Amino acid sequence: MKVSSPAPAGASARILLVDDNKLGLIARKAVLEEMGHRITTATEGAAALDLFSDGQFDLLITDYKMPRLNGLDLIRKVRELNAAVPIILISGYAEALGLNESNTGADAVIPKSSHEVQQLIRAVTKLLRRPAPKKPAASQGPRARSRARSV
Repeated sequence: MKVSSPAPAGASARILLVDDNKLGLIARKAVLEEMGHRITTATEGAAALDLFSDGQFDLLITDYKMPRLNGLDLIRKVRELNAAVPIILISGYAEALGLNESNTGADAVIPKSSHEVQQLIRAVTKLLRRPAPKKPAASQGPRARSRARSV
């Protein structure tokens, strides 16, 4: 499958891809690798959490329905480890359960459908181009705070 918008040179991201459906995992991995990204896969939430804890990932993509640790639980635990990492939730139940960004903790929710690949490409591109969140002034050193007050 040829992807129409590959990542620019040097834009390779480390992506953790999680799905208990091995065929879906293989297909999504192929699309993301075609875009130029480095993909690590896991077939269950607990294994993904271990990988996330041990590695540095730029993006997490997870399925919703998985045994033991589902996608929502995985998102919650990953947010405790790194609140800034972008997360995409993919689910065949997104519409039926009303899953969206505000009630899942994900930055993007993609329903499994015939448009999933195009939506995944757009979401990955958008989230990886998003600037890193700025640290609040309170997290800066005392000199930076005093300079900010004197200006």
